[in-house]
Amino acid sequence: MTEDDQIPTAEVFRAAVVGVGARAGVARHVESVGGRVVAAVDPAPQSRARAAQLFGDVPVFASVAELLASEVTLDGAFVTTPDFTHAEVAVELLEGGVPVYLEKPLAISIEDADRILETAYRTGSKLYVGHNMRHMQVVRMMKDIVDRGEIGEVKAIWCRHFVGHGGDYYFKDWHAERDKSTSLLLQKGAHDIDVMHWLAGTSSRTVVGVGDLAVYGAVESRRDNSDRRMGDWFSMDSWPPHAQQDLNPVIDVEDISMIMMRTDSGVLLSYQQCHFTPDYWRNYTVIGTEGRIENFDDGTGGEIRLWNARSDYLEKGHARYPIEDGGDGGHGGADPLTVAEFVEFVRHGTPTDTNPIAARDAVAAGVAGAISIRSGSRPQEIPVLSDEMLEYFTAHQPARG
Repeated sequence: MTEDDQIPTAEVFRAAVVGVGARAGVARHVESVGGRVVAAVDPAPQSRARAAQLFGDVPVFASVAELLASEVTLDGAFVTTPDFTHAEVAVELLEGGVPVYLEKPLAISIEDADRILETAYRTGSKLYVGHNMRHMQVVRMMKDIVDRGEIGEVKAIWCRHFVGHGGDYYFKDWHAERDKSTSLLLQKGAHDIDVMHWLAGTSSRTVVGVGDLAVYGAVESRRDNSDRRMGDWFSMDSWPPHAQQDLNPVIDVEDISMIMMRTDSGVLLSYQQCHFTPDYWRNYTVIGTEGRIENFDDGTGGEIRLWNARSDYLEKGHARYPIEDGGDGGHGGADPLTVAEFVEFVRHGTPTDTNPIAARDAVAAGVAGAISIRSGSRPQEIPVLSDEMLEYFTAHQPARG
């Protein structure tokens, strides 16, 4: 497939799905923007039945190489494979001239993240990273409040992520292993770090952290769950955390992490993540020179509160913004919006709210945080990309010559 082929002539956007796992269903949203899934890739035999359930009667290939060698015509591919395969899969597709929607995190190392970006830059194949939280209403509303100047110039952002489902989501499969995930500062933290970078309008360059495997490492009930998927073992009755059953045989990632970041522009960021809380939501506090905002709940029914005058304790703040309904679809309606943005980007080169550079910077901050935690809280510096790469992706990957 050549670069010219990336602007499809057919009305239907023809997509492949690589990795028929928990996130594969995101590709179904392509149907609402004039597309359909025409092929899938997954080496697991049981994935054929799941592919048929999700996408109907489509060919299922065992590898990306088989897909590229087939006669299937593609306008793009959704990569929803495990994180540790992102780099190899994305590079192979980009080298094959296929535009890529890559689930976050971009990769599990800074080196692999940079390799993906370099491949997209060199080949001209379109790269989109699915940081869907930039389309969640709570985030977009906070971004609008900041951009309107209601709290002045942003100076600090704090995020507390209470991952109440962490034991089921991340400690019963490969996510629990460092060599497959690096750290849950990537799988979960990449979302929040990216949001903080977006709200601050800048990226982290120095990171320091502390963390521990405080609870799940002591759980004795272990099982190889490779024959099951997350939906098979998830239960709201899995409580308290130390009573969890069938955890992954290997667990060597932290279940509680706290990192602090200093950005290019001097904005200070702090991120706390805990996987054994009873509740599951995230709280952002954005502090500016003229006020602060904070969200309570992160979906419909919650609200953003604004403090913008001197006061003592004032529970509800000086103004309240109910979080708007984002509509149907995963992540509060953000998933279909992200897919639509990808399709428009490939079809017409339409600028996107997500950005591969930002996705790389979120990964880099998470990796640096993990290294700091595991090295006695030594501060870590994040390397900067070349000016050419920064310009290319900031300009939304324009066609070249």
